[in-house]
Amino acid sequence: MIAVPKAVQAKAELVGASDWLDGLADLVHDVERSWSITTGKVYQDASEALVLEATTESGRSAVLKLIVPRGDDAARNEIAVLVHADGNGCAALLQHDLERGALLLERLGPTLHEFGLPIAERHAIMSDAGMRLWRPVPDLGLPTGAEKAAWLAEFITSTWESLDCPCTTAAIDAALAALERRIAAHDDERSVLVHGDIHQWNALLGSDGGFKLVDPDGLSAEPAYDLGVLLREDPVELLQGDPLDRARWLAARTGVDGGAIWDWGLAERVSTGLLLRSIDEEPIGSQMLLAADAVAALRFSE
Repeated sequence: MIAVPKAVQAKAELVGASDWLDGLADLVHDVERSWSITTGKVYQDASEALVLEATTESGRSAVLKLIVPRGDDAARNEIAVLVHADGNGCAALLQHDLERGALLLERLGPTLHEFGLPIAERHAIMSDAGMRLWRPVPDLGLPTGAEKAAWLAEFITSTWESLDCPCTTAAIDAALAALERRIAAHDDERSVLVHGDIHQWNALLGSDGGFKLVDPDGLSAEPAYDLGVLLREDPVELLQGDPLDRARWLAARTGVDGGAIWDWGLAERVSTGLLLRSIDEEPIGSQMLLAADAVAALRFSE
């Protein structure tokens, strides 16, 4: 019997994938036979997929990931990113089967979170990994930065109202204005492949001593999107100095426009804070929204 993590089980039940849960043991055995692998322990910290240790026929350590089917393009987008990245910045993809939502990936080490590094060191590591991933993107069918911004705007508006307005109108207005700027600035020809969810739990130690990213959402967008996600994290630390310094530092390190980084950070901080509040992930949800309130009136300057 497979010890399915509670978060994965809850996710599957939420999206109506109970049949997938019931058939997981057979699915794992089928994939083992197809790819000549042996699976081991289940990673209990997974939330969007069943993830197991695996070993290939040749003895290579790997990870089997079986994505919860939820009627969107999550599996297709992740596979597209990993194929196009080819192990640069992201974990190497060894095998994939879109119909079964199955991915066989290189096995990486501990998450960046487990090292307890200062925020500047974490940002250096994660922005470096992002830069290795960013590259011109052919037509892979990935969502664009403009489409993501429009989706975030709708999510922010509807979720803020459904939660009885847990942050100020100023924070909402600032996030929506930032998203309007990012929609206007979108340019297909200048877009690159971006991860879409870079944070310290999605950065894992590789065999060469560097860090690689896992679980990409996948967008065709300006690289500032990934750096904006970094900017939303650690909301308590954000307010301990000049909140704009973090965006300036990321801009200087990567050569990416600081105003765009700040815009995406505003939007991601509000949208993620609202999401976390909606699923009762506290205190981080409220901390993000408090930070959003505190910086709502700020505009990026060099």
